[in-house]
Amino acid sequence: MSLLILGANSLIAQAAASHFAEAGHEIIFGGRKQDEPEKFANDFAIRYKCKTRAEYIDALDYASHKKFVEEVLAKTPDLEYVLIVFGYLGTQEKAQSDFTEAHRIIDTNFTGVVSVCELFAAEFESVKRGNIAVISSVAGDRGRQSNYMYGSAKGGLTVYLSGLRNRLFKSGVNVLTIKPGFVNTPMTYGMPLPKPLVASPEKVGKDIHKAMVKRKSVIYTPFFWRWIMLIITSIPEFIFKKLKL
Repeated sequence: MSLLILGANSLIAQAAASHFAEAGHEIIFGGRKQDEPEKFANDFAIRYKCKTRAEYIDALDYASHKKFVEEVLAKTPDLEYVLIVFGYLGTQEKAQSDFTEAHRIIDTNFTGVVSVCELFAAEFESVKRGNIAVISSVAGDRGRQSNYMYGSAKGGLTVYLSGLRNRLFKSGVNVLTIKPGFVNTPMTYGMPLPKPLVASPEKVGKDIHKAMVKRKSVIYTPFFWRWIMLIITSIPEFIFKKLKL
């Protein structure tokens, strides 16, 4: 069986892929040309002695997605797992005054992901197998003034994945929504985050691999974010709107 990663330069995706590679799966690294997905493919081939290859895809080049998916499936008829980690945190303050920034945040985190998901969903639905896993975020569980542009895109993605899971269940296709909290990656570099709540990419990747293999529906990673977000989402709106979060 094979795993396709979309967002090859993600440390989280690479950590998850390492567990699949150790189990003997082929790993396909999909990413933009400037992210050089081939270097990750070569690294895995050497380190894990597994079959790998690189494919080029741009999350925002929607017109190219159909051809990309068709070519991947033609080369990999046994494709079982798709892990989509496209993401762009962006800058909330800039997005408030520059819609180009807001547009990029929404399109990278939602529109581009949905475009690819629908194409793989149609194929997996027709063959009645497959596993689609997508990284959303705890930020999508409730809007906060500090990152509501990013959070709204992730919130929309979470709702989309819930509907897709409902649609594909009867076809035997699993859809996993992954909700990480703070993770020590380049995306969060330099942010003043509370250290006890920051997870390593290796920890999150291990959780993702386990959830994909067990065909889970939704995971928070690390697990304690489920309870943190339960508290945050339970705060009445008349109180929540006064908080500085």
